[in-house]
Amino acid sequence: MRKILIVGAGQSGLQLALGLQAQGYEVTLMSNRTADEIRAGRVMSTQCMFHTALQHERDLQINFWESQAPRIEGLGVSVAGPESQRVIDWVGKLDGYAQSVDQRVKFAGWMETFAQRGGQLVIHGAAVSDLDYFSRTYDLVLVAAGKGELVSMFGRDAARSPYAEPQRALAVSYVHGLGTRPEHPDFDAVRCNLVPGVGELFVMPTLTTSGRADILFWEGIPGGPLDVFQGVKDPSEHLALTLELMERFTPWEYARATKVELTDANGTLSGRYAPTVRNPIGRLPGGGLVLGVADVVVANDPITGQGSNSASKCADSYLSSIIEHGDRPFDETWMQSTFDRYWSTAQHVTKWTNAMLGAPPEHVLNLIGAAGDLQPVANRFANGFNDPSDFEEFFYEPEKAGAYLAGISPSGV
Repeated sequence: MRKILIVGAGQSGLQLALGLQAQGYEVTLMSNRTADEIRAGRVMSTQCMFHTALQHERDLQINFWESQAPRIEGLGVSVAGPESQRVIDWVGKLDGYAQSVDQRVKFAGWMETFAQRGGQLVIHGAAVSDLDYFSRTYDLVLVAAGKGELVSMFGRDAARSPYAEPQRALAVSYVHGLGTRPEHPDFDAVRCNLVPGVGELFVMPTLTTSGRADILFWEGIPGGPLDVFQGVKDPSEHLALTLELMERFTPWEYARATKVELTDANGTLSGRYAPTVRNPIGRLPGGGLVLGVADVVVANDPITGQGSNSASKCADSYLSSIIEHGDRPFDETWMQSTFDRYWSTAQHVTKWTNAMLGAPPEHVLNLIGAAGDLQPVANRFANGFNDPSDFEEFFYEPEKAGAYLAGISPSGV
């Protein structure tokens, strides 16, 4: 039986651990927190997962909260114009519904399941020196902890990382009491509100520790009017700032948020990080090699909501690569090819996300505007969140965008 160590108990680490465990591997999982500490801790993300990522969980039969989490059937875009009035507003329908489960709920539950199924769970922060030792006692060491000292083992891939600094300041609030969006009261949707030159507000339903809730998520251009959360420690002040900015920049969303309250004292989060692609193989002082997983090696800004989706897709890809490799050594060649296999899909996420962080070119504005009149455009844009590779066909190049719109426009222009 092959022995595998996974350091980090997030979406990718836990999903991969449970998948390998089901295939008969001897898996050790290292986490710096217990399940109870995670469950009682601070929110970690917004984690809206689309159909493909959700299917990976179904395939492993670890979709424990699917019947409880709100079914997100659409994705809508609003664009603010002068005097904070909407100049664009539409919603695309998803081919398969999306869902968001608070990672405190999911990770704690998955960690307990892993232990109940006989997995070796070690509650301990890992340093490079620890991995140096473990690399000699395990057939494969995977690093799925995207923060801290371990990430420094994986060098930045400058050719794939155009941004050296954070491109957004992030602020999240989990709330109860948000009203329905009047444009579609009969179904749930993620709402993307774009405020040109200022930032973005995302609103999405979720399942949290206290049941159904909604997430208010600001992404502010650094130094701009939304970049005001740094140093705010009080959750009530954080929410008050969030609502004040909604009233100022997205009054149509504020109108349904006048009675909200935080889900819990740990229901807020703020921060920023530079989107970065790293080299996938870490070299240890003793000569051993470790393989980076998910956002350890491909960390995108959350503006396109791909973090947990990418983590799930990475775990699924790595699982296949490990199983298919059989009893052969997990050497450097295998590690690189395993990452390359994942990058074949991850590259589309990185390209799209980095494009969305910049000012949109005219043809993209035309696409977003056309979606308000042409439902197929709205639907295609919405489903790109599940399969970002489709944006290659109509989004990046003016010629392709123009040809696409001409092909579906009733007027042929």
